[in-house]
Amino acid sequence: MKRRLFFLFTFFLTVLFTLSLSVQAQQVKTVKQGDYTYRTVPGDPLKTRIYKLNNGLTVYLTVYKDAPRLQTAIAVKAGSKYDPHDNTGLAHYLEHMLFKGTDRYGTRDWSREKPEIDKIMDLFEVYRQTRDSLKRAQIYHQIDSISYVASEYAIPNEYDKMLAAIGAKGTNAFTSVEQTVYINDIPANQVEKWLTIEAERFRNPVLRLFHTELEAVYEEKNRGLDSDRRKVYEALLAGLFQKHQYGTQTTIGTIEHLKNPSMKRVLKYFHTYYVPNNMAVCLSGDIDPDQTIRLIDQTLGKLKPSPIPEYNPPKEDPITKPIVKEVYGPDAENVMLAFRFPGANTREADLLTLTDMILMNSQAGLIDLNLNQKQKVIGAGSYASIMKDYSYHALYGRPRQGQTLEEVKDLLLGQLDLIKKGEFPDWLLQAVVNDLKLSRIRQYENNWGRAYNFVKTFTMDVPWQDYVFQLDRLSKFTKQDVIDFANQYYDDNYVVVYKRVGVDKNVKKVKKPPITPVKLNRDDQSDFIKKIMAMPVKDIQP
Repeated sequence: MKRRLFFLFTFFLTVLFTLSLSVQAQQVKTVKQGDYTYRTVPGDPLKTRIYKLNNGLTVYLTVYKDAPRLQTAIAVKAGSKYDPHDNTGLAHYLEHMLFKGTDRYGTRDWSREKPEIDKIMDLFEVYRQTRDSLKRAQIYHQIDSISYVASEYAIPNEYDKMLAAIGAKGTNAFTSVEQTVYINDIPANQVEKWLTIEAERFRNPVLRLFHTELEAVYEEKNRGLDSDRRKVYEALLAGLFQKHQYGTQTTIGTIEHLKNPSMKRVLKYFHTYYVPNNMAVCLSGDIDPDQTIRLIDQTLGKLKPSPIPEYNPPKEDPITKPIVKEVYGPDAENVMLAFRFPGANTREADLLTLTDMILMNSQAGLIDLNLNQKQKVIGAGSYASIMKDYSYHALYGRPRQGQTLEEVKDLLLGQLDLIKKGEFPDWLLQAVVNDLKLSRIRQYENNWGRAYNFVKTFTMDVPWQDYVFQLDRLSKFTKQDVIDFANQYYDDNYVVVYKRVGVDKNVKKVKKPPITPVKLNRDDQSDFIKKIMAMPVKDIQP
């Protein structure tokens, strides 16, 4: 009875959403309005406008007037998979440096600061080529001394000060395998100021206070080395992706590369990938699209485009038998196993999404009912990670007292066997689709959910119309489609990681070199920040 009520509840709540997506409206419409042309998808609940400016910058705009604010996200196709194999961690470290300013802000006197930064840049190149530990220590002492001199001209945190002054919230950034994304939540009447700041931010960043920020990255790396969860995750990906950067590299980088940074390589990475034809501005909120696109064109539209290197993803060999890995640490024992699949916007990715939800949807999934509710394990679950080049499906569980990790693994695989045999209710597939529709409705009810969907589709090269009508595609799959998919893709072709309690004898920490505290000129202001503060702002209209 409960299952039937769950189905009916989700069905009726999603009728309106389903009706809004006409199957015949999947074409893209091009609209010319004033000086700008945009693409839109009939039937799109967000009424998204997608522009491509003359410099190649992609712009996604959607109006949502629940509050006089908007979510901003500037996405760059510059994730860690693009890091050079001999200098991993560049994308993540550059993300940190994009908060340090340019030659126009973050500095008291650029003409005097620049020669010191150039010296530091050259010394880091000597440092990374030197192997003798005593000589390295001497070089780093020079770097530290000159960095103190350079800090006399630096004004820390001017970016954060400007964003706080215009009323921004949630100022942050993150780097993943596919992308680096810079986010803010700003008042609706501060769009011009925000765009002026961001256009300057990406024009000519300066790697100031480099070695002090490196200390922060070292600390982040050391925390990761202490995390059993991260060790399991990295072991899993290393088994699944033995050729692709998804598994051969980590976003934060290796200890060896972090210990031998290159400011020149960081800047080269910026100039290679941080070009407008490799970026997208994603906005959702209380905006006037016609006015907003003009402002974007006048600011970020002035950035110079450049050819982007072609990325050819390595092709993985088939996994023909289970790959077994073990991780040790103080946390409770658990097991995780995963299967590899094709990447985003494929038939396999769609069926993977459905299979994952049939296993676990917090209420009526096979793992929910058979393992969690019956207390066969302390806890179990599954998740699907869909990336651009490949995807994977992970299942995990924690054992009860006296239960082995191997027994938990067998219980998890047993739930996949049920799908292979078709031993799941006929109504469950439709209930899963309805649940996904509800989830998307909730995403559309906040600006972050709307903007982040733009980020995902842009960085994974998924046409917006394919995302809009994804749920329509999912609703057409039959139970037999899922059964056939499970039998084709789930076999002994998995990686399993046993997380056992014990001492990890392989842990090595990044040793942080001694650093002299830099001079902080917090009360100074650059001319640029004064200009931003002086810009007129219209009052927000009720």
